[in-house]
Amino acid sequence: MVTIFIDTLGCAKNQVDSEELATKLSKCGYSVVYEPNRADIIIVNTCGFIESAKSEAIDTLLYYRNTYPQKKIIAAGCLVQRYCNELATEMPELDGFAGNGKLDDVLSVVDSAVKGQKLSKYSRPGHYLPENRDYFFGFKGQAYVKISEGCSNHCSYCAIPLIRGELSSRPLDHIITECKKLLELGTYELTFIGQDVGSYGKDSGTSLYELLSKLGELKGNFVIRLLYMHPDHFPLDILSCMQQDKRIIPYFDIPFQHASEKILRAMNRKGTSTQYLTLLETIRNQLPHAVIRSTFLVGFPGESEDDFQELLNFQKQAQFDWLGAFEYSREENTEAYGMKPRVPKRLAQQRRKQIEEIQQYISQERLRRYIGTEQTVLIEETITDSDLCIGRAFMQAPEVDGAVVLTGCTAKPGSVVTARIVAVRGIDLEGIVIS
Repeated sequence: MVTIFIDTLGCAKNQVDSEELATKLSKCGYSVVYEPNRADIIIVNTCGFIESAKSEAIDTLLYYRNTYPQKKIIAAGCLVQRYCNELATEMPELDGFAGNGKLDDVLSVVDSAVKGQKLSKYSRPGHYLPENRDYFFGFKGQAYVKISEGCSNHCSYCAIPLIRGELSSRPLDHIITECKKLLELGTYELTFIGQDVGSYGKDSGTSLYELLSKLGELKGNFVIRLLYMHPDHFPLDILSCMQQDKRIIPYFDIPFQHASEKILRAMNRKGTSTQYLTLLETIRNQLPHAVIRSTFLVGFPGESEDDFQELLNFQKQAQFDWLGAFEYSREENTEAYGMKPRVPKRLAQQRRKQIEEIQQYISQERLRRYIGTEQTVLIEETITDSDLCIGRAFMQAPEVDGAVVLTGCTAKPGSVVTARIVAVRGIDLEGIVIS
């Protein structure tokens, strides 16, 4: 039996693609393995969103090619979807190329590689309707649920519509069926993802509110976490869902990106810093325990020192629990590609570091409010030969936020415990298991 290893780069949406791909490969008679040295074929599911991700993808492909000269190496995913023809020409040492418009294209490329033939294939994204997954590559007790694909916001700097296409919402009943299956498998946290979860249903006559209301009818001990909601059309009606059903975590990932109105307009965003602060106030008034994460994009063409100071002022007023800062990446075929004046790379780096330093202090201060409280913690890892466990509570999303480090813990990964928070250590919480 031909063995296949999948290395996933990039975001959680790519992880879902890899999980679905692994399931498809298994059903077609291939054996999915978890170590590259055991594989006959290595598939790298790439990211192609920004320059750093593209560089990582190329480096990873070359690493596997050089480390395993006798194995078949296939490039798949976003980078191939965006640059299939160029990659096939510039990387002849690889054994196949498959985009992510249709995962079946990857199967075709794998079948060809097994026969000793090299195939390059990519298709335009169609209506998003994933198949069941039997493989899950994340931590036990948590699973990503992709509720939509693509994005129709068309931010001027973003290549997502070029790669993933326009918004395509998954049928509501399809999502509910998958959630039921995941709960039957013992999943505790259902993490909903998409390029813009808040836009779910706008293309199909439904809404995120309707989806959450339907899921509220399900019985059981589980939680739902929502990620990635564009601030310009944040669905305020979901706040009432969270008030009524405490299983919907009051965690909000809202990528504001900037606060200067000049820069926001150049980004093709409609809001203002005043409107965004009002949104934050509304969320926190209705849900006092709300946790808010955001991202900032610095070094966008035309960003002056005054624009950056507006962003810093917004950061201090917003008091985000978590914040990621990124430097602008100039991406061809996006509207911003030709915009000037360009901000020097070193200056953009300095601005990013300044935001990160300020946010580290803010996050630590925000975390202090949990000291002395009891929190439900999903265990992700155990430390060998100790009574230490690492997990997450409601204020921490998978992989991007801090963790809860627990003492007196003998629980297994995937289980849920109650812990008393006793300290803040950097961006992590320290707790003691009480039940």
